Amino acid sequence: MKRGLVLAGGGVAGIAWEIGVLRGIEEVDPPLAAALVAADVVVGTSAGSTVAAQITSGAALADLYAAQRSDTSAELEVRVDMDELIGRLAGAVEGSRSPEELRRRIGALAMGTPTVDEATRRAVIEARLAAPGWPDRDVSIVAVDVETGREVVFDRGSGVPLVDAVAASCAVPGVWPPVTIAGRRYMDGGVRSSTNADLAAGCDRVVVLSPAAPDAPSLGTSTLRDELRTLGPAEVAVVHASPEAIAAFGTNPLAPGTRRPSAEAGREQGRNEAGRLAATWT
Repeated sequence: MKRGLVLAGGGVAGIAWEIGVLRGIEEVDPPLAAALVAADVVVGTSAGSTVAAQITSGAALADLYAAQRSDTSAELEVRVDMDELIGRLAGAVEGSRSPEELRRRIGALAMGTPTVDEATRRAVIEARLAAPGWPDRDVSIVAVDVETGREVVFDRGSGVPLVDAVAASCAVPGVWPPVTIAGRRYMDGGVRSSTNADLAAGCDRVVVLSPAAPDAPSLGTSTLRDELRTLGPAEVAVVHASPEAIAAFGTNPLAPGTRRPSAEAGREQGRNEAGRLAATWT
């Protein structure tokens, strides 16, 4: 029996919510939470890449949850009008004839947007990680090459530092700088898909944590519905953000102030979802 845990994108709020969900599960069913953290395959995209790195580091979920509720963090304040950003991205990709072309256009927008410098952003990502190195686990972190528009999956065999892989996966186009790795530039893996659940293919049981409503719009060129089809006969359970969690995310899920309410909303969902997830996982 091979099991996979898929951690989707969702900004700073999404990180807090996913940690909260896992902590809530742990409070109700500690063995289930431990088994989810110990999944044979862990796929992380954007916010989910941070969570994947955190939970596979050996850090206790209670400590990770407490950090999300703390009033202090290394996160940068950034004012983002999500509707305006989505409008800019939609305008940039209008008329694209292929997924790769669409992603290249978003990459061009990302490269042309003034942001903080890479070093400043990298320091934020490094502060998020409980351990600097890759775990001895099957952990996949997804990013997109801004020039080719192709997805890239980083893992411990890639020869890329974990912090750089996570920074690349979290490089929201139009907000944060694309990340330079071996002379190439990479942006948020959510440009391909907010979940990238198809990377869990081959697993018999899969749990997906998605800090978004089931019908939320996505910039990705791959949808969760399509990805689930690639998982074939696998039993899959998806946890989408509740209305209460979405309210906690607010209008700017990249804002550090969303961390505490999002973590608390996630914890409540985790407690409520533990029974359903146990049925799928076991």
